[in-house]
Amino acid sequence: MRKIKILLAVFVMSMSIQLNAQKVFATKAGQILFNATGGIEKIAAVNNQVDSKFGEATGQIIFAVLIKGFKFENQLMEDHFNENYMESSKFPKAEFKGYIKNIKDINFSKDGKYGADFEGDLIIHGVSKKVSTKGQIEIAQGKPTIVGEFSVKLADYGIKGSYIGDKIAGEVKIKVNCKYQN
Repeated sequence: MRKIKILLAVFVMSMSIQLNAQKVFATKAGQILFNATGGIEKIAAVNNQVDSKFGEATGQIIFAVLIKGFKFENQLMEDHFNENYMESSKFPKAEFKGYIKNIKDINFSKDGKYGADFEGDLIIHGVSKKVSTKGQIEIAQGKPTIVGEFSVKLADYGIKGSYIGDKIAGEVKIKVNCKYQN
């Protein structure tokens, strides 16, 4: 009986050590802004309900955002975005699944700003494309914030519409800002 208790204690301790080594950071209140201004009228939106998680040990990262969560200054523009361009009833979310390639260069126990290289699959409008971009991870009191900017060509994701290239830019600028908890 004593041997079983010792083995059980060793097992519990090893699981505790493994869980601590596999720290996962998460948020459900990240932010994605996009700007598709192509002409005179401003075409921009924000989504403050970005769901994201990443592992400190592996660098594996995911972002998921509901398309209907993007808010515009103009309700009509929001309706056109969802119905005519993004077809959000058919394609309700966009995702990024990939890795922070240089995760080992980021010291999560030391406050500071660290360059981050992201690589993975971006899925928008039902189309998946391999992407890579650079961003920044800022550590403050042990909590990371990821910020970055990149562009997406609408045609690459099968997004079509009569105003693309005229009033709507064919290449959309995207900004990400996610503050994580552990």
